[in-house]
Amino acid sequence: MKPFFFISMFIIYVAANGYVLARIFKNVLNGFPMLKAACALLFGIMISCLVIFFAIRGIEMPIQLQKIIYICGTSWLIVILFASITFALFDIAKLVMPSFKYGTLCAICLTTFILALGYKNYQKPEVCRIDIQTEKTLSSPVRVVAVSDVHLGVGTNKAILKKYVNMINAEQPDLIIIAGDLIDNSVDPLFKQNMQEELSCLKAPLGIFMAPGNHEYISNIDSCKKFTDQTPIKMLRDSIVRLDCNINIICRDDKHNRNRQSLEELVQYVDKDAVSILLDHQPFDVAKKDSLGIDIQFSGHTHRGQVWPISLITDALFEQSHGYRKWKNSHVYVSSGLSIWGAPFRIGTNSDMAVFTISGK
Repeated sequence: MKPFFFISMFIIYVAANGYVLARIFKNVLNGFPMLKAACALLFGIMISCLVIFFAIRGIEMPIQLQKIIYICGTSWLIVILFASITFALFDIAKLVMPSFKYGTLCAICLTTFILALGYKNYQKPEVCRIDIQTEKTLSSPVRVVAVSDVHLGVGTNKAILKKYVNMINAEQPDLIIIAGDLIDNSVDPLFKQNMQEELSCLKAPLGIFMAPGNHEYISNIDSCKKFTDQTPIKMLRDSIVRLDCNINIICRDDKHNRNRQSLEELVQYVDKDAVSILLDHQPFDVAKKDSLGIDIQFSGHTHRGQVWPISLITDALFEQSHGYRKWKNSHVYVSSGLSIWGAPFRIGTNSDMAVFTISGK
């Protein structure tokens, strides 16, 4: 099923490139054969970049070269998505108003404007502050910073990580939780940039706990564990940690592990009188988890599609695709990610970090 899906998506992607290229040939480069050849070559290179990046993963090469290939390949996906949408809109306008002559130029300008706004929006993650009142006993309120989907690697590099570490520390958290996908596609860029040094600057007296995501498995889960072991982060799979402040942290393994324990099995070992915080990367079956009496669930994974109109798909796929919601028993927050996967654009969505202030009796 997965190979068929990816092949189908690639065919659609190539067809969208062909549509945009044909419009540029006809309305911009008509009569300039050399420019047409150069433009076609550029499109071919950009289409190939993403395939090349995954093909060379694990091969020794300079970080900057990997970054150029990665950013070009993933950014071109977004460029063609919005170029094909805007070109189609102005083609429809041409049918309604046959005298309209500048559709291609307008489409190029509008696409550029949307991408510029999306890049600017990506630079400013939201900080969502939520007060959570529980019926459990806590001697004092606990301040929790919750992040997901940082995707450290050639895209989210050490300089960007430093900005995120400063954001987190500025909140003066008692506890830091990470709901997976801390790492993008490989740990090699993290070791090469000594990102463990930056992560070691995180400060939280109650600890830093992480559940793995699908990208930890893509990056080799054992290698990721070796990396996090060099930081204050405790990456746990199907494990429960009882904190002295009367909080249970439940770190569930990702769906990539088909042998992971069911949540029903895990919660058997939870102290019912303590506040339970579930870290589960992929926010499936939220209503079912709510019925198990979890006090707080924190997930990520969706990115809320990262850009519109893909956000419409994630909103349809998940019971809760992003943000905060109080269910019957559970306070659930699904992060759209502190960072992004691939292209540095946020269009119609926002990067975010959650700050919970948990109070008890």
